[in-house]
Amino acid sequence: MSRGLDAMRGTPPGILLVKRIRGRNWSFKTYRYVVLLITFIAYACYHASRKPSSIVKSVLYPETATVHARRSWPLGEVFVREELGNGGNVTGGFKYGGWAPFNGPDGTSKLGEIDVAFLACYSMGMYVAGHLGDTLDLRLFLTTGMIGSGIFVGLFGMGYFWNVHVFGFYLAMQMVAGLFQATGWPSVVAVIGNWFGKRKRGLIMGVWNAHTSVGNISGSLLAASVLDYGWGWSFIVPGGLIFLGGVLVFLFLAAYPEDVGFPFPDDPSRATETVPPSDVESQSRSSSVGSGTKRSVGLVQACLIPGVIPFALCLFFSKLVAYTFLYWLPFYLSQTEIGGEYVSVKSAGNLSTLFDVGGIVGGILAGYISDKLNARAITAASFMYAAIPSMLAYRSYGGMSRTVNIVLMMLAGLFVNGPYALITTAVSADLGTHSSLKGDSRALATVTAIIDGTGSAGAALGPLLTGFISTKGWDMVFLMLMAGALIAGLLLSRLVVDEISEKAAKRIPLSDAQQGRGDPATQPLLINKK
Repeated sequence: MSRGLDAMRGTPPGILLVKRIRGRNWSFKTYRYVVLLITFIAYACYHASRKPSSIVKSVLYPETATVHARRSWPLGEVFVREELGNGGNVTGGFKYGGWAPFNGPDGTSKLGEIDVAFLACYSMGMYVAGHLGDTLDLRLFLTTGMIGSGIFVGLFGMGYFWNVHVFGFYLAMQMVAGLFQATGWPSVVAVIGNWFGKRKRGLIMGVWNAHTSVGNISGSLLAASVLDYGWGWSFIVPGGLIFLGGVLVFLFLAAYPEDVGFPFPDDPSRATETVPPSDVESQSRSSSVGSGTKRSVGLVQACLIPGVIPFALCLFFSKLVAYTFLYWLPFYLSQTEIGGEYVSVKSAGNLSTLFDVGGIVGGILAGYISDKLNARAITAASFMYAAIPSMLAYRSYGGMSRTVNIVLMMLAGLFVNGPYALITTAVSADLGTHSSLKGDSRALATVTAIIDGTGSAGAALGPLLTGFISTKGWDMVFLMLMAGALIAGLLLSRLVVDEISEKAAKRIPLSDAQQGRGDPATQPLLINKK
């Protein structure tokens, strides 16, 4: 079985074709850029395929009936005046009558159940996917997950064309899609960890993690742009996008340096870029074909790595907050007055993308600060605490005007998505290559799965609770979100104290040395001064 698996691994067919055309191999640096780009596109596709359900919520369960806006932002207007009620005609507009079984009195609850079904399967599948990712070929594993996700996201949309009104159908499609989506995050983080060392990992992964927000934005715009043709297209188009992304991964993603003839050093950043593999295939075989001999790490062993459990629990509440915005922000915007006006379903989807624009800045900023301070826990906790007043301000003053709403939304996105991005990328990669792991064991995908799987349980809980709590008013929803951010910060308290103590301890010898009582190595300098 192992021999057969090794035979499947090797240089991706697209890279083999490029090599034959060019007559030589790419450099190590070029492969890094290609890996960054392909994994960026891949996970952007994953997130784009998760956005349709948030865009069509107000169509499936309409409290606002008539809308207009022919063109999607940024081509058309973001804000469009909307008339409330179940009747009325708007020139150039159309009427949403809802879609059974989501248009009844329990519509929001059913929508919440659809979200939690997806995220619960995603969370449970993450633990299995992480271990498989450390065992199987990451390229093929990721390809399977993307193509499977595309098929079942598309099938959800086909319910519109097949005129399906059975709740169980939509529930089943979301559950299977969630299982396939679980393959994504452990795989892409493991691939990045295979190619990049720890130096400046926070900044590199902060920039790279913009794929989450880029995926959310592109998914929202794609889903909103085809909404006029029927809500089914809002699922089929993003589903087709991730399917094509899976084909791209299969053809061009080199998941391991060995697969393209480069060694697998402990720190890939120190790898020589002048290795001229004249025969990539033979070198890959001599390297045990794509790290085929590396030992995977079990879930229990990975959980015992210092810092894994606190960060996993922190991410539980961090993703509870982030995914509530991801799934419910467009619906919230369509039901809330902004400067005395209501926005259409399509415009709400367009406007919600600005939350992710703030998230891009937050992810990069959190990564940069954590690299500069060498303090992941301090950075993540600080951002979570700052998210509390930013969400309070957005709820309290977001309805004043369009400009205020946009500014406060982007600010909330910055602080909410910053720690979420940091923990799921740089922190996971740091812990997956922790010094406590002996020998050549690699736990990147497993540790990533534990942290993000635990976080995804919170991601499932947040939208579910929102479906019920929103019936009592949005103030209660925001209170829940602020409580979640507070708990997330508090869960890192011990690690924050440890980082502060470590930094304080490093400064003490320097102070003593200045007084002539420190490191003996400094004594000759002091003597010469005399």
